[in-house]
Amino acid sequence: MDNRFSDMRKRQIEKLRGTKPRTATAAVALAKSQAYQDAADAPSTLKAYASDVAHFEAWCTKQGFSSAEPDPTVVGAYLAAAGEGYAPSTLRRRVAAIARAFGIAGHPLDTKHPAIRETLRGIGRKHGTRARRSAALSTDEIRKLCGVCDDSLTGLRDRALVLLGFAGAFRRSELVGLNVEDISWTREGLTLLIARSKTDKAAEGAEIAIPQGAAQETCAVTALKTWIRKGKISTGPIFRKVNKGGHVESPRLNADAVRSILIARTRQAGLKGKWQEPISPHSLRAGFVTMAYSNGVLDEEIMQHTRHKSLATMRSYVRRSKLNTSSPAGKIGL
Repeated sequence: MDNRFSDMRKRQIEKLRGTKPRTATAAVALAKSQAYQDAADAPSTLKAYASDVAHFEAWCTKQGFSSAEPDPTVVGAYLAAAGEGYAPSTLRRRVAAIARAFGIAGHPLDTKHPAIRETLRGIGRKHGTRARRSAALSTDEIRKLCGVCDDSLTGLRDRALVLLGFAGAFRRSELVGLNVEDISWTREGLTLLIARSKTDKAAEGAEIAIPQGAAQETCAVTALKTWIRKGKISTGPIFRKVNKGGHVESPRLNADAVRSILIARTRQAGLKGKWQEPISPHSLRAGFVTMAYSNGVLDEEIMQHTRHKSLATMRSYVRRSKLNTSSPAGKIGL
């Protein structure tokens, strides 16, 4: 966890208890509480929050405002100063980060105060633009990506990464978090245990079935088996770095590596996104939803596979199929 938030919690605990714990059991309980609070958010979220709080504090210092107490008017002024240069989603995240910091310090911030809420609404109306979202890769484009992956260890890994990411509608964090122990090979293909995901805060886990593909060259099950066998991976992380000497290393890939791999392969394949819909790791997930939707798969089946909790959120992933085939303009007899 970022030290900024951890240190804030420690100071608040000291303030609340006033004195040292009277027993060793109490000290252990307090330490465990601190550890659980530190684990409540993903490291990437806390890193972004810490950067946002630092930005707010620096602005307050420069403008002569105090950042020690939660003043909605000051937060509103901060948002107004930053308004035109940042996406609304970034500003909302900054409000969340500031509120979290004040809350940990024992001073709740009223984020629904008009100075904050109405400032954000006004920024959205004056400077809001259509949010960028990842392009949805089609099955044909996935074939092209596989076509530029050779039979080297790097090529085998990248082919397995792309096909599994697409077939399983995985987020990049889920992909790199997979271990060999999470695989159960079946006669039909395989099942994968996702121990934790973005929408599974309680780590209840989910099992995803991946059947054998109709074509050998785009079969995620075959690609994964080949990568694991050729990479001599018997336990631990599935997706790992291949060094310049052509050897598979032990540590797992990080989430940013998925982006780098996909961007490199799309360039090799001659694929290009658009400014509003660039190709990113999320293009695998959006592509699965779009292709499933266009092939008549039921909403409930798609949601079960993608682990979406909201139908509206799942449908927002649908890109070209919905725009090209479901428009009412094509159903009025023109």
